[in-house]
Amino acid sequence: MRTVVYPGTFNPITNGHTDLVRRALNVFDHVILALGTSAQKNPQIHLKERIELCRRVLAPFGDRVTVDGFNTLLVDYLKAKNTPFLLRGLRTMSDFDYEFQMAEMNTALDPTIEYVFLLPSKECSFISSTLVREIAALGGDISKFVDPLVVDALAAQPPGT
Repeated sequence: MRTVVYPGTFNPITNGHTDLVRRALNVFDHVILALGTSAQKNPQIHLKERIELCRRVLAPFGDRVTVDGFNTLLVDYLKAKNTPFLLRGLRTMSDFDYEFQMAEMNTALDPTIEYVFLLPSKECSFISSTLVREIAALGGDISKFVDPLVVDALAAQPPGT
């Protein structure tokens, strides 16, 4: 069985993330959505809650998708999951610059890693978690960009978080 790890903060999970999971399942038997902690990001939703929210959003994919949290080096996480495959999405040139640097660093740490980059579908190419959070914080309608479960989760967050 071929498994790919799709790491990120998923803060929150968007339709773009779900689209990449769906498309990755055309290539891989199993996708692990791996929610990591990041010193550079301040997640609006705590890790445990994000994991549960992602599980609920991705439940329609059944046992072909697993949602997990991690707080180790990504290369160590991949080894623990016994897969060299790492999935990342590329929306813009700035995504490419960032992902290229991360790919070079991770392959320097572990040359067995194989990156798989997918472009988003046209309908999802502009969606980002950062923009979704900003729109939600200002009272805007995010229902076109995220699952209804995410709309409810963000609405339940205290103002200013």
